[in-house]
Amino acid sequence: MLEVPNGPLRRGYTTGACATACTKGALLSLIRQEPVRTSRIFIPAGEWVDFQLQDVAVTVDAASATTIKDGGDDPDATHGARIVSTVSWLDAPDVVIDGGVGVGRVTKPGLPIPVGMAAINPVPRKMIQEAVEEVLAEYGVSRGVKVVISVPDGERIAKKTLNERLGILGGISILGTRGIVVPFSTASYKASIAYAMNVAKEQGIRTLVLTTGGRSEKYAMKMFSELPVEAFVEMGDFVGFSAKHAKRTGMTELRFVGMMGKFSKVAQGIMMVHAKSAPIDFGFLESIAADVGVPDQLRSQILDANTASQVGDWMLEWGYTTFFERLAHACCAHVLAHIGGGMRISTDLTTLNGDYLGGAYIDG
Repeated sequence: MLEVPNGPLRRGYTTGACATACTKGALLSLIRQEPVRTSRIFIPAGEWVDFQLQDVAVTVDAASATTIKDGGDDPDATHGARIVSTVSWLDAPDVVIDGGVGVGRVTKPGLPIPVGMAAINPVPRKMIQEAVEEVLAEYGVSRGVKVVISVPDGERIAKKTLNERLGILGGISILGTRGIVVPFSTASYKASIAYAMNVAKEQGIRTLVLTTGGRSEKYAMKMFSELPVEAFVEMGDFVGFSAKHAKRTGMTELRFVGMMGKFSKVAQGIMMVHAKSAPIDFGFLESIAADVGVPDQLRSQILDANTASQVGDWMLEWGYTTFFERLAHACCAHVLAHIGGGMRISTDLTTLNGDYLGGAYIDG
């Protein structure tokens, strides 16, 4: 289980900011012909930040510098990664930015980087380009520069991300729109959802399967094995955002798959289902049980239940499987209302072990 630190959370810096800092330091080292071990850059968040550089190497024609990616208190797969920039002179007065070892390459359309290019997103590319141009102008140098960003352990790190499913092969992506990592922020997660849906759209997919996590996705893939892997998107707690973005991208059908806890909240119209923002409402579950005919003496136990999964176990034990159909139908209705109609919505509920409980759909 993730441990949340006590007190104020420490923010970190994106891989894009790290790559920019390394590039500036390496280029300064190349021009000065001596190692530069601190690099100050201006990030899009609107502040100057100093980065400490390691393993700075300089020759007549090239230089490289490394920094350690610090994600702060954010649970980031790239925290602690070594980000390396190698710069060299070009004859033409251009700035060429590419990826080396451990930086993925785009193989599917739908991402903000064209197929065939290194997975260095537009904002980091702009940051790197501007840093190079500023240094060249400061020193009056009118030569071209080639920049290669590498992450020595990037291929291993990428296995902890969704890169392969998005068609980014061989390593991680160099990301960041503001240069800083805000601990436990939602922006990066929402961006990953949007990217996944855009890739699915470019593959001609119009039916998405949305799940709340890895376990429910595994069950969903067995349930809908006829669909390609790109059709499966982990939405986490962002039910409303995911549904609306799916509609914006032109999807025609959404299939939600998950467990009782989070979907009991969706059935009430709650579209952000994090445990802290929306606790389980056992009174609501008791009202659904009443609707499907569960007698008073049994229903009274629901109000004292420990978890929504326990309520589901009781419904199975008592033989009221229509409870799950009613709950799933309420989920579909609320999602459809949230997006303003226009899609087919289905919800399928499972136990923690992947046993099927029941489901429903609505054509909107």
